[in-house]
Amino acid sequence: MNIYGVSFKDHGKVYYFNGQNLRIPLRVTVIVDTERGLQFGRVVSKLKQTDMKLDKESLKNIIRIATKKDYEQYLTNLKDAKEALGKAKEFSTELDLQMNFIDASFTFDRKQLLFNFYADERVDFRELARKLASIYHTRIELRQVGARDKASNIGGVGICGRELCCSSFLSHMDSVSMSMAKNQNLALNPSKINGCCGRLLCCLAYEDEQYEECSNGMPSVGAVMETPYGTGTVISIDILNRRYKVVVSDEVKEIYLDEKGS
Repeated sequence: MNIYGVSFKDHGKVYYFNGQNLRIPLRVTVIVDTERGLQFGRVVSKLKQTDMKLDKESLKNIIRIATKKDYEQYLTNLKDAKEALGKAKEFSTELDLQMNFIDASFTFDRKQLLFNFYADERVDFRELARKLASIYHTRIELRQVGARDKASNIGGVGICGRELCCSSFLSHMDSVSMSMAKNQNLALNPSKINGCCGRLLCCLAYEDEQYEECSNGMPSVGAVMETPYGTGTVISIDILNRRYKVVVSDEVKEIYLDEKGS
């Protein structure tokens, strides 16, 4: 079985499909079967047999390598989706709907037209959907997304200087809690622990398990404890290296938790 990673937009998320008996070079465009219908995408990777940890039985198929006619249809869909986005904004203004549209896209077979939008509250968009359906004569789906999804769709660069995780490789965004920032002894400064979406950084979840393991038995800052140098107050901790500093008789001493104070 040939398993290929396919992306539907430049630097977008990668979804995996069964290539069946096709031999497809990287960067070649293909037509794939998805839950939404046929889609036009580009092959960006091929999985090795040893990497196949996916449920292969649930994978949708790559239908064919895209032809010149397919590519022309794809370009037409992009053009029409852009016009549809403008029309949706126009109608939402007429209906006084508080919606911030992010993008619009047709499936390759034009059986569905999807709009992603962001709003602070729930929006009754039934009339808007009817007006759009009367023009485009296809199934209209309006999807209200959260701040994280908005960042994923728009993309950008994080405080680390790299492309946003959510728009590059994350296919599923796990919940992130403030306790993760506390576990990692980070300053609870929104500018340091929040991402472009204004929510907690997704990457706080990556090493949380390791921080929890390393913090076992570690004292908290401000704790008064006995040390080989006498009674002292903890002034800082280094969780991953399992060491901390204490002030004993106005002197700063460094303690390694796994050692015996020497």
